[in-house]
Amino acid sequence: MLLKIENLRVNYGNVEALHGINLEVNEGEIVTILGANGAGKSTTLNAISGLVQITGGGIFFQDTALHKLPAHEIVKLKITQSPEGRRVFTTLTVQENLMLGAFTSVNTERIQKSLKWIYTLFPRLEERRRQLAGTLSGGEQQMLAIGRALMANPKILLLDEPSLGLAPILVKSIFDTVREINKSGVTVILVEQNAKAALKLADRGYVMEVGNIVLADSSANLLQNEQVQKAYLGGGH
Repeated sequence: MLLKIENLRVNYGNVEALHGINLEVNEGEIVTILGANGAGKSTTLNAISGLVQITGGGIFFQDTALHKLPAHEIVKLKITQSPEGRRVFTTLTVQENLMLGAFTSVNTERIQKSLKWIYTLFPRLEERRRQLAGTLSGGEQQMLAIGRALMANPKILLLDEPSLGLAPILVKSIFDTVREINKSGVTVILVEQNAKAALKLADRGYVMEVGNIVLADSSANLLQNEQVQKAYLGGGH
């Protein structure tokens, strides 16, 4: 077991956003978390990253209690996040953005190796490496956000809505790259509104509704599940 979430609760002010959820991720898996807006998907990722404080339960990475660590220490453990909305540094170049992702690394050789790998995954970024990130298209910014998260050479990559606002052909390309990243040995937790694409990519999935996990199963079973088809796959009409 690489990552285990036990009875996790998170509050925003007086409102409880996560009501004691349980979730497990094994090494080498792609696990997707599905659900409507406001279901608590991003909150779950942000709790793993240490970006929100938890009010109950725990998050364990192997034997380390992540919920007791600040965000920068979690990155050092090789858990990185590509945030929703991309959040690239628009006034810095593509390469400068990528280098910021390597801030925990002191090994120059390792950094160069990561950079080379990211440029192989996303040749478009290499072409544009001297351009300001703010001049990139939405799809290119998404590639950059994922690339920046990969610069820390993660064991777990948290992807928050990578397909948001992208044309279908780009979504396919991003998802193909996520598969490549996973094959290279990176475990992936994917939060995604495009349920069909996510389930085709992932090994297993969790379905969240208003702060609870209501379904957990293999992707193949979730794709066949009537409830999931009705709510998320546009079936049952």
